Amino acid sequence: MKIQTQHSPELRKLCELIEPMSVAMLTGSDGEAMLESRPMSPLEMDADGAIWFFTDLRSAKVERLDVLNLSFTDHAASTYVSVSGRGELHTDRATIERLWTAAARPWFPQGKDSPDLALLKFRPHTAEYWDAPNSRMVRMVAMAASVVAGKPIGMGDHGTLTHLTPAVGPSQAV
Repeated sequence: MKIQTQHSPELRKLCELIEPMSVAMLTGSDGEAMLESRPMSPLEMDADGAIWFFTDLRSAKVERLDVLNLSFTDHAASTYVSVSGRGELHTDRATIERLWTAAARPWFPQGKDSPDLALLKFRPHTAEYWDAPNSRMVRMVAMAASVVAGKPIGMGDHGTLTHLTPAVGPSQAV
């Protein structure tokens, strides 16, 4: 994922947490009050903190972008991030060209000129994260100490990042 310079401490923290993660689970409504998730590969976190993905215009998800969640997991580092926000659909060919990667070709065989290729711009609003010590041994000792003490001890950082971007309604920018 390409990362642009972030202008707030909270966005810098979010960037630091998710930068090494190449896949996120995008969760939204299925239109019948049920949740559905799908893996997505982030392309860029822009200077405003928005996270960009390629998407297919024929996908049902593009109809329901007003409430979304992204979940990032780095199991090896014991880092977990949940980001709530809203999505916007963009079809600007110059931005598609700039963000194009050959890794997207299996989903868009005609490349950056695929007629159903669009961009999903995810605007984060709030993020919650859990960041445990990187060493598996340290995590195991902390878990054992927590069990003995009956409360979490040395289990790492947990925090909430709020107001990452202004809350905005969904739009269908073209």
